[in-house]
Amino acid sequence: MFAEASLSIWGWGGLGVVLFLVTFGPFAIFYLAFYIFCFIGGGFAVTLLYGKINSEKHLEKCEHSYLPPTQIGILKTLDEMRLEMKPIKIDRRLTGSSFIDEPLQQVIQFALRDYIQYWYYTLSEDESFLLEIRQTLQNALVQFSTRSKEVDWQPYFTTRLVDDFATHLRVFRKAQDRLADREDKQRDITEELLDSFFEAEVEMERKICRDVVCTSHKDEEGFLRDLCELLLYLLLPPGDFHNKNMRYFLREVLARGVLLPLINQLSDPDYINQFVIWMIRDSSCNYEAFMNILKLTDKPAELEAVKDKVLEELQYLRSLDTAGDDINVIKNQINSLLFVKKVCETRIQRLQSGKEVDALKLAANFGKLCVIPLDHILIHNIALQFFMDFMQAAGAQAELFFWLTVEGYRVTAQQQLEAMQGWQKDGKKQPSATKGLLKAAALGVYEQYLSDKASPRVQVDEASVTKLGEKLQKDDPTPEIFDEIQRKVYDMMLRDERFYPSFKQSPLYVRMLAELDMLKEPSYRGSDDGDGESFNGSPTGSINLSLDDLSNSCHDESMHLHAFISDTGVCNDHGKTYALYAITVFRRNQDGSEDCWKTYRRYSDFHDFHMRITEQFENLASILKLPGKKTFNNMDRDFLEKRKKDLNAYLQLLLNPEMVKACPTLIPYVYDFLENKAYSKGKGEFARKIDTFVNPLRSSMRNVSNAVKALPDSLAEGMTKVSDNMGRMSERLGQDIKQSILKVPPLLPKTDIDPEHCRVSAQLDDNVDDNIPLRVMLLLMDEVFDLKEKNQWLRRNIKNLLQQLIRATYGDTINRKIVDHVDYLTSPEQVADYVKKFRDSYWPNGILAETPPRRDKSIRMRTRVAAKTSLLGIMPDELKHIIGADTTRKGILRVFDMFQYQPMNRRLVYVFLEGFLETMFPQYKFPELFVKLHSRSPRIHRYNQKLKSSSLKR
Repeated sequence: MFAEASLSIWGWGGLGVVLFLVTFGPFAIFYLAFYIFCFIGGGFAVTLLYGKINSEKHLEKCEHSYLPPTQIGILKTLDEMRLEMKPIKIDRRLTGSSFIDEPLQQVIQFALRDYIQYWYYTLSEDESFLLEIRQTLQNALVQFSTRSKEVDWQPYFTTRLVDDFATHLRVFRKAQDRLADREDKQRDITEELLDSFFEAEVEMERKICRDVVCTSHKDEEGFLRDLCELLLYLLLPPGDFHNKNMRYFLREVLARGVLLPLINQLSDPDYINQFVIWMIRDSSCNYEAFMNILKLTDKPAELEAVKDKVLEELQYLRSLDTAGDDINVIKNQINSLLFVKKVCETRIQRLQSGKEVDALKLAANFGKLCVIPLDHILIHNIALQFFMDFMQAAGAQAELFFWLTVEGYRVTAQQQLEAMQGWQKDGKKQPSATKGLLKAAALGVYEQYLSDKASPRVQVDEASVTKLGEKLQKDDPTPEIFDEIQRKVYDMMLRDERFYPSFKQSPLYVRMLAELDMLKEPSYRGSDDGDGESFNGSPTGSINLSLDDLSNSCHDESMHLHAFISDTGVCNDHGKTYALYAITVFRRNQDGSEDCWKTYRRYSDFHDFHMRITEQFENLASILKLPGKKTFNNMDRDFLEKRKKDLNAYLQLLLNPEMVKACPTLIPYVYDFLENKAYSKGKGEFARKIDTFVNPLRSSMRNVSNAVKALPDSLAEGMTKVSDNMGRMSERLGQDIKQSILKVPPLLPKTDIDPEHCRVSAQLDDNVDDNIPLRVMLLLMDEVFDLKEKNQWLRRNIKNLLQQLIRATYGDTINRKIVDHVDYLTSPEQVADYVKKFRDSYWPNGILAETPPRRDKSIRMRTRVAAKTSLLGIMPDELKHIIGADTTRKGILRVFDMFQYQPMNRRLVYVFLEGFLETMFPQYKFPELFVKLHSRSPRIHRYNQKLKSSSLKR
């Protein structure tokens, strides 16, 4: 029975297990075990929770049973604290201007949301901390706004800011010069340049070097922390500042969340290049500037990037399915792109093969140079500078000084005699001393250059000198009294092999042509590997010469020209509508090949060109007839077609072989007009204004002599001044020119410090009149274009030209305009606009902007080319006429190169920031603080040791 019973139990049990597995599956047993475990664990947890609650209740009863009752004062304190827990009311007024406060409050809100709230709410939901932070920030902004209203920002923007930039540029230029002088260039050129830059900064500042801050990320963060903590001390209430948690928190947010990203962006070379393009976005693309950049660049990566883009555009144009007139447009575009591609490939080949050549040396050795007559050299500022340097080296500067001094005397005498004649016509009393003063001036010229006491003495025949001396003693002086001897001096300079003939064979002459933009870059022809080098010189119209001597060098190249207007279009530029004529030009070369290009000209260009050639060649006025102007309906289709036909006839007559044969000296003008470049108007409104400044004769030689400047425009303006100075006028003329040409530095207080190792503002002359734009322009011109390398005569001319340019353009209201512009830039509306732009750039559509990915290298390289082209394209031709085309290009490219190194850009940003803080808080010792912060640099210690060792050697 027992066996049967056990068997039945196992049977039924096994059957139950089988049915259970069949019904619930093979894993049901694990589920069952898990359910049982959860049931037991849950019961245990409930037991523990129940025991904990009962234990806490029991403990609370024990405390109330055995501890003394709470004191009344503590309860009152708790009640008062509960009453203070009210919402904090924040005054939303910050600057006193609703224009600024509204966007500024949004910036604060976005900053708190994206830099604090996103992590704070994971720790606490208490809003009081966030409100306290907001209140603290607003208090700091209120203090900042109040202080900024008390500051006069005009000196900062017009002097300090420009001085900081010019000094930074001076340091960069010195670093470039040192790098060029070093022969052992073993390290990377960028590292070498940075070392030279910060070494030059130490020599300039002497107690400050920002290399550690600009090159070490860790030290930069430490510097920004120290600076932010100091600003918080100045701007926060004492209670908030002494709260260490609050102070450290705000310091980190400002240093690492605001200032550091901002400095990173402002110092990024690619960002600066994009900003330059954006700033000059209104100017049209200059084809000539673009081609110059491609030919001058020494970066193969830039050329490769341009070449890749050209290939991409070529592929697109060739894929178009066009017919009719459109196909001619596309063919012209393809030809232009192929030409750019060829220029890039040639330049890359030169750079990679190491066959890069100096255009000046190549032209001097192999080139066919244009010839500029001596009379044009003597009246052109830039050309005269190089001739002065040559005459000084030849020891014959006395003859040139004499010629220039006589020119100054002639103009002075003419002015005074004309004034006397005017007084006679008006029946007014003449000053009796005028003739005596002119005679004293003439005797001064004689004593300075022609008498036995003159040193050096002008070498002319004694008979002429004796005759002149007798005439000066007996007769009243006239403006032409020195003409005979001046003509002999001119003939001597012209024909003597030591002077003008030797000057044409010297390197200075080639450099002069480069400055006048009459020297083209050498081109490679022949074999594809660039073995054949040839140079072709051609005038480009930089100066308005008669070109009699230039025709020989350009005749063969220009006589085989054929041109016609192939198309007409209407352009709209900033609201101005005008017609543009596309001229297709064909030129047959001596080797039988043919070049073809297109150039674009307006009717005003034709009109200006016609005025120039008819003034130069009077007989053409009766032969060449330019179509007349039309004031109304001059954009009518039929009218444009008729004008196109008439202008075509004008071109064909101009290029007629008989016309070329009759006027061979006309060819350079025609070639200059038809070249594929921007046409430089010679008779434009602005050009007419500045023409009196460029030509010393037309400006009455005011730029030759300080004495002529000292003379009043009319005798009524004070004969006392004339009587005091006129007797020594000629002596000052000679001494002034001697000092200028010999590059004798002006008398300055003696110091052991090299002027080149000082800030730029320390070198401003005391006698510069108190004219803000003139001081600023002189400051920038000196450093950007390195005018200190020129002789003092040219520097003084440039100063006078700029001064006259400012007065002619703006009159005496220029200072008022500058002040008004600074007031406008700091007005509430403009400041509000700055805040809005900052908000929209950092939080577009109210969302924190993501860090943009680093742009592709090819895009960055093309941006560099575009930025350089824009900078070079906005330079007016008038500036090139004043200081020289080559100097202008080098100066602009130097400024561009300075911004291509991020550590140097960081240094400039910190210099601007330091100057801003020193202006903002003049009562605090910020200069001493910055000296302490930047004195950690090892270069400071090395420089001090070098000074000590040099002083011990003395």
